[in-house]
Amino acid sequence: RRTPPNPLAAAPPCAPHCALPPADYSLPYCKPMHFEFTQENLGEFLTGDRIENSPYTIYMIENTYCNVLCKKKLSGHGALSVRDAIDEEYHHNWIVDNLPAASEVDSEEFITTSYSEGFPVGYKEDGKHYLYNHVTLKLDYHTVREDPALFRVVGFKVEPFSVQHTFKDPDAAWDGTKGDVPPLKTCHVDKVMDYQDPSQRPPQTVKAGETVIYTYDVFWAASSVRWASRWDIYLTMDNAVPNRVHWFSIINSLLIVLFLTVMIAIILIRNLYRDIVRYNAQRDEDGDETGWKLVHTDVFRPPSEFRMLFCVCVGTGAQVIACALLTVLFASVGFLSPANRGSLMVALLLLYALMGSVSGYVSARLFKTFKGKTWQRCTSLTAFLFPGICFVTFLMLNVMMASYHSTGAVPFTSMLSLVGLWLFVSVPLVFLGAFIGYRREPIEFPVRFSVTPRPIPDQPWYLSTYMVLLVGGVLPFGACFVEVFFIMSSLWMGQYYYVFGFLFIVLVILLVTCAETAIVFTYFQLCNEDYRWWWRSFMVPGSTGLYVFLYSCLYFSRLEANLTVTYFLYFCYMVLVSGGITLITGTAGFLACLAFTRKIYSSIKVE
Repeated sequence: RRTPPNPLAAAPPCAPHCALPPADYSLPYCKPMHFEFTQENLGEFLTGDRIENSPYTIYMIENTYCNVLCKKKLSGHGALSVRDAIDEEYHHNWIVDNLPAASEVDSEEFITTSYSEGFPVGYKEDGKHYLYNHVTLKLDYHTVREDPALFRVVGFKVEPFSVQHTFKDPDAAWDGTKGDVPPLKTCHVDKVMDYQDPSQRPPQTVKAGETVIYTYDVFWAASSVRWASRWDIYLTMDNAVPNRVHWFSIINSLLIVLFLTVMIAIILIRNLYRDIVRYNAQRDEDGDETGWKLVHTDVFRPPSEFRMLFCVCVGTGAQVIACALLTVLFASVGFLSPANRGSLMVALLLLYALMGSVSGYVSARLFKTFKGKTWQRCTSLTAFLFPGICFVTFLMLNVMMASYHSTGAVPFTSMLSLVGLWLFVSVPLVFLGAFIGYRREPIEFPVRFSVTPRPIPDQPWYLSTYMVLLVGGVLPFGACFVEVFFIMSSLWMGQYYYVFGFLFIVLVILLVTCAETAIVFTYFQLCNEDYRWWWRSFMVPGSTGLYVFLYSCLYFSRLEANLTVTYFLYFCYMVLVSGGITLITGTAGFLACLAFTRKIYSSIKVE
């Protein structure tokens, strides 16, 4: 309604290149009488969204101009911190009615509007720093059709100005306390501030001893945008990234899949079919078996090294695949909108915990197929290895962020919630899935392996382990690198990512590409009488994670980091992300190869 005030909240300021968001009031700004934090969920804590109240007062559909907020005198330290914030391109992140502030910066030539990074602290010109100390809060409202006396906020922009305020009366003085403020000469009480040449209205310089007066305008305008559609312009960033870019990504991925599909079709229809016909036509006494049939007594021999670790990796990969597919699917149909802060992170954590039964089942049944006996140890590793590495890394980085007094540090109570979700939800489900999986019959193979493994001939250079790992991840990475760029920009540059429908398609294409890549390399390997395909079928497509990490190293130059802790934060998190991608792509490749080898060896006559 018209009378109640709309609270303006402040999220931590951040720069396009920063990884450590400081507290919003760490800079010399006006502070509220009492600090209050909005109720936050676990996802908001993990993403560093610590939202505080502000001293700004906004009344619904009530325009006010030249509101004086407070007066601050810049100390030497305060001026230095503001100059550093301007140099590092820090931006304010303000929120009204859960709607983030868009930035509208005016200049002589054009008006720049940004919907993803808030509005800047100030600007630098000719070697001097200037502070934005006046803001015009432009709010759009939509009248509720059912009740014309009710209104909804559907738009929020902030237009900042740098103004060295002066009083109309040169002899006037103000101590900065609440009360009667002498009229200002540099802003009007009957209209919003507009852009003027700096020679006519000097900007507010940043230097020690300067007195800064903070002011603001509030301007309301009617809008035809409905409340349900108010986030559209933020998610599309006013069409800054056209959909054709994402369609280009999908077409590029489909071409790669088409190329691999043609290769597999050639293998299956020509070479493989011809091999099966020839092998079945041979007599057993001929003794001239060649190619992949020659290793039929060894092809299903369990891996000789790290069997348990292999089962753990495949089980964890199946868990991450199920979690990723469900999360992106829910987001693509609109259940996880960026308007609900932290919802994506909460859904990701919950689905990962609930999918623990999948990892336990897959790892236990595969371990039983390998004739493993200590399934409890295998299950414990499945439940604690990858999540434990992630948690220890997260805990270490959280301590580092807390030492810098960053709002990105997760509180202790939220950390306990995260541990409780892991220990009391995920771990029991992993053991439940393992119990069910170990009670099932082991995976049946069409042929048995012999007691004594046959010797493996020397392999050509192009089938060496390092060569196939180097080549195997190129095509899967090429199928998803465009979306990887946008996701990286969302993670590290503060931009919104909303095209989850495109992401779901790209994720499915990535899994198909990994499966087809692994099948091609496994077929060539078996044709050269090398039956050690278990680990290689996992690592060949899993090398996609290596290419993602190498790309992240190249992307890091965009952040222009200047703190050592930023290096730790970025590369530790990207190692975890790349490891997760390795588990996803490796598991997809192995499961496809398992089905492929079972199929082709069940098609030939062997005794």
